[in-house]
Amino acid sequence: MKRSTATFFFLVAFILAGCSEEPLPVQTDTASDALEEVTGSAAVVPIARVQRLRVATTTSLYDTGLWGYLEPMFEEKYNVELDVLYAGTGKAIDWGRRGDVDVITVHSRTREELFVTEGYGVERVPFAYNYFLIVGPADDPAGISGMTPEEAFKTLMADGEAIFVSRGDDSGTHGKERSIWTSAGFDYDADVRTAGPWYVEGGSGMGPTLVMADEMQGYTLTDIGTYLAYQGDLELVPVIDQGDVLLNVYSVLQVQTSRDPELSLALVDFLVSPEVQQLIGDYGVDAYGMQLFSPCAGQDF
Repeated sequence: MKRSTATFFFLVAFILAGCSEEPLPVQTDTASDALEEVTGSAAVVPIARVQRLRVATTTSLYDTGLWGYLEPMFEEKYNVELDVLYAGTGKAIDWGRRGDVDVITVHSRTREELFVTEGYGVERVPFAYNYFLIVGPADDPAGISGMTPEEAFKTLMADGEAIFVSRGDDSGTHGKERSIWTSAGFDYDADVRTAGPWYVEGGSGMGPTLVMADEMQGYTLTDIGTYLAYQGDLELVPVIDQGDVLLNVYSVLQVQTSRDPELSLALVDFLVSPEVQQLIGDYGVDAYGMQLFSPCAGQDF
């Protein structure tokens, strides 16, 4: 597995997040070269009051290597250092509530809107999307291929044998999984978590969860970006990739208690700028023949 060239500053969050996976870069050009190719310039725009900015990001944006790709661009442009802390959406939002970070990039619209409504965030700004998949063994032991996500979950519950590995970590992906169980007619805490040994809570990030499901020859819910980044080391295949419920939107939110609101807003503007939106859309295409993320700045998601 190729290591990312970007330097990440994990601090205490590395331990809290419970992950030790290295990012999985899919681009080989340098950040400044990529930005200069799009913009024609790699000019530095210094904001001098704070030399560091703390960003909490969901694990899928880290596991795909996207933050490792974008981080040095922002650092070079603004002459600052980013401390990028990765965790599930729930933990990232908690860090924002406590004022431990300046900006969060997560993927749970309901939580994001509540974060703003309660006065912790300035504004919810979508900047990219992809889709969730249900992946599993190629022989599909539960026979769920071609079903809707809700039908698939009902079938897994009735089967009671085929392994399903849940993130189980209060992440955006875990929240999406819970919403599918609810749409399928189940109470998550009362029905699903106690359903039996076939339902496994991994309590970890998306990359480690995929590895666990692969080792157990089970099913799991994953964002397509992380799956594509890991698929070379997995035997799991996409089993279900259709359904409106599988839409997965990533947003950036400036934290109200940011130590430097100007610099935090600069990061928001950076992610939705036309140049970086193009880079996000192009990221991974050369390696996989398809987008890991689709840019969506200005769209109503």
